[in-house]
Amino acid sequence: MTTAEAPATPDVRRTAAAARTRHALGRILVTLARSAAIFVPVFLIATFVTFALRSLSGLSPARIQLGEEATPEAIARIEAEWGLNRSFLVQYGDWFDGVLHGRLGTSWTNGADISTLIGLGLGVSLSVAVFALLVGVTAGFALGTLAALRRTTWVDRAVTGLVTVISVMPAFVVGIVLVAVFAVGLHLFPSAGYVPAEQGLGPWLAHITLPAVALSFDVVADVARQLRSSLVAAYRENYVTGAVVRGLSGRRIFFGHVLRNGLGPALATLGLKFPSLVGASVVTEWIFGLQGFGRFANDSAQAGDVPAVQGVLVASIVLVVLFNLVVNLVLARVTPASQRGV
Repeated sequence: MTTAEAPATPDVRRTAAAARTRHALGRILVTLARSAAIFVPVFLIATFVTFALRSLSGLSPARIQLGEEATPEAIARIEAEWGLNRSFLVQYGDWFDGVLHGRLGTSWTNGADISTLIGLGLGVSLSVAVFALLVGVTAGFALGTLAALRRTTWVDRAVTGLVTVISVMPAFVVGIVLVAVFAVGLHLFPSAGYVPAEQGLGPWLAHITLPAVALSFDVVADVARQLRSSLVAAYRENYVTGAVVRGLSGRRIFFGHVLRNGLGPALATLGLKFPSLVGASVVTEWIFGLQGFGRFANDSAQAGDVPAVQGVLVASIVLVVLFNLVVNLVLARVTPASQRGV
């Protein structure tokens, strides 16, 4: 009987592995389908509202180019050159078609291509934001895990106090302190400016380290708090008690049961944090002399450059959707609740 069953064992394993692979692909496809079902209507509504802002604002390229003393004839001539004398729906259709093809229009202030300007700013902001996210996730994961493993001890209280202090420190204050200490005082990092990665990995990292650390404090605090709370809650679940009764080691219980079930809230937090790191760092970019996405958005809004502001909003929508899609895919792969369809 044993001899007859032995050759079938590899086939059974291959069949089980193939079934697991199909199940994993199925979860990914379901996640993609759900995200697409949400993204398409949200994108359509958001782009329509975004484009409607120009009509509601009453701004015109003629006002920017000619000033407030422009004559009605001059205003009509310039608006005709920009195609603003056509109906609203026709203008929206042309603009939306351009958005689908990666064309976000032309700046009212300098006539430059908005897609190019946003691309330049995003290159700077994404470099800083991704590095800040890596620093924040690493430090937050370490602190949250340490507090959960040493819960109710002085270590837990110390980590909680540290995270509380970090969470109330504004990024611009942290940035000023970092510049004063590490750039001006110790001369370890440049105080301002940006060097693309193409010009050297070392200079690129040197220029983005201080702004990334300044922006990472909020990520550290949120990840540590969320992870600590979810890990402590996971330790109280019945499956952990059952694992202890079965004699599993503490390491296996933590990595096989507690951590996988406790990662969800911390990962969901990152879905909200990353877009804010890219677009809400205007003051930090001013401190470090960075011409990033947030600074471009601020300058465009102050100048009344409506096409540029519309392009910024479209890029922000895409960033939010794409990053949340990545987070959902990771959740579907990592957390057991997502794998069961919960």
